[in-house]
Amino acid sequence: MKRFALIGLPNTGKSTLFNRLTGLSQRVGNWPGLTVELARARLLLGGQMVELVDLPGANDLTGYTDDEAVVREVLAGTAFDAVVLVVNAAQLDRQLPLALQVQATGLPCLLVLNMADEAELLGIRVDAAGLAEALGCATVLVSARRMQGWPALTDALNRLAAGDRPAGFARLDALPEHLEAVARTRSVLGSGLWQAPVQLPARLTDRFDAWLMHPWAGLGLFALIMALVFNLTYLVGTPLQTLAGDLLGAVKDSLLAPTLSSLPAIVQSLLLDGLWEGVSTVLTFVPILFVFFILMALVEDSGYLARAAYLTDALMVRLGLDGRGFVMQLMGFGCNVPAILGTRVMRERNQRLLSMLVIPFSLCSARLQVVMFFVSVLFAPGWAPWVLTGFYLLSLAVAAGTAWLFKHRYPACEAYLLEVPPYRLPGIGHVLTRAYGEVRAFLQLASSFILGGVLLVWLLTHVPAGAQGTLADALGTLFAPLLDPIGIRHEMAVALILGFVAKEILLGALAVVYGVSDAGLASAILHQVDPISGISFLIFALVYVPCLSTVAAIRRESGSRAFAALSVAWSISLAWLLSFAFYQGARYWF
Repeated sequence: MKRFALIGLPNTGKSTLFNRLTGLSQRVGNWPGLTVELARARLLLGGQMVELVDLPGANDLTGYTDDEAVVREVLAGTAFDAVVLVVNAAQLDRQLPLALQVQATGLPCLLVLNMADEAELLGIRVDAAGLAEALGCATVLVSARRMQGWPALTDALNRLAAGDRPAGFARLDALPEHLEAVARTRSVLGSGLWQAPVQLPARLTDRFDAWLMHPWAGLGLFALIMALVFNLTYLVGTPLQTLAGDLLGAVKDSLLAPTLSSLPAIVQSLLLDGLWEGVSTVLTFVPILFVFFILMALVEDSGYLARAAYLTDALMVRLGLDGRGFVMQLMGFGCNVPAILGTRVMRERNQRLLSMLVIPFSLCSARLQVVMFFVSVLFAPGWAPWVLTGFYLLSLAVAAGTAWLFKHRYPACEAYLLEVPPYRLPGIGHVLTRAYGEVRAFLQLASSFILGGVLLVWLLTHVPAGAQGTLADALGTLFAPLLDPIGIRHEMAVALILGFVAKEILLGALAVVYGVSDAGLASAILHQVDPISGISFLIFALVYVPCLSTVAAIRRESGSRAFAALSVAWSISLAWLLSFAFYQGARYWF
């Protein structure tokens, strides 16, 4: 089987081209010898089976960012039959240097001039045949979004696959430096093969940017847009999530329970309350995540996310991050897991690690349910909205403080160069494909950890521990010396342990601990907890270790167990310190 490398600069439509060519057949996995994941797919081209490998976006093969290092390592350590290079046809003057570097590797190359439709709207003329002759490699002019020029692209790929040249390794020692490649680009394009007008025509993009990138109005509009995304996520996703839960519950009651009724009670409880509940927990996440990823794909593919990063960059730089870190923090208010996965857009590893360290402090929707329940029970209606606002501000303050404290441990050495693309209308097929891929990655990530966590919960609540009751009761007694100084009762400590699996089950765990129904939980909390103890509990629940899915995402994306352990240890320690300061201070003054 032949193997092609797909290379391109960021924001050139490389992923769109890959998805157009492969559909839903791509698979993602660790590349041999590397700790990073690359997307791959098999295609039938020219009577040959070809594996197309999508490499990270790179601006310069001689650069030193993480993505560019990965591209060099893969090209040098893997025998490729050819390279498919994707560039923006409207920006050849600054993207052609990468083509010259790829050509210098000695591998056969197909140059794909993408976004031909945008180049035409801007009045840019491209002589693809002349470029092919000047560069000595096949060149096609296409628009992957509109599938314009697709027959020519297919023919070029078939010819490339039909070649009988043996696969080889890239020669990286002969790569021209970036400045040298730029000089050669000017000589190539100076012959009229690429012509741009002296003044680009006025575009609707400029009118939108006058508002959306305004220093003050832009921030307000950004807040409104993100609020709309989160509200739509739960407006559309919550009914679907409820429906999924009802269907899974019906399957349990009408099919699984009767089928397993002949088994011993302990085995039934293990299979139904343990394994099946674990599967249900994972599957009920799917609808709301799918809606969330669709909306975020629309925001990103439209070109707006780059503008949001630009607006918040100046503030985040003081915390050791950049504008993308703020965007990921906002994503975390919906769910921490997709926000952790979203750090892949950051090219510098230290930036990613610092962002992954602060994202779990975002008040996600699962913790929001707990906060809203306690606030409505413990405070009068006039105070409840202000207390809830205070927890949102606390979430941002803790994240900012963590970033400031750890910015010297994870210093970023890369300047943040941001390209603001034009506004584009995202393709529905591409958006759905991206959402499907992200949800599939989430299921692969979370399934084993959620299942293991739910089984642990079952064991804690069912295995006896002598006179102390169950193992959960014993753990509550064990942690009493740590939790008594912060005002958290033993019963609530057990719920916090169970809440580590998923914060969605924290209120249900409290109902089980107090021996009441969900409806009677408010009365039980009101009689057992005063406002000071309740706020201390909420501070701890907000800051302490996130759910298992988030920890698993941090472990997977960082590639380091030690970093995941640091994230867990820091969040628990900080949660205890903040709760201790509040509880002891409040008891002293009140």
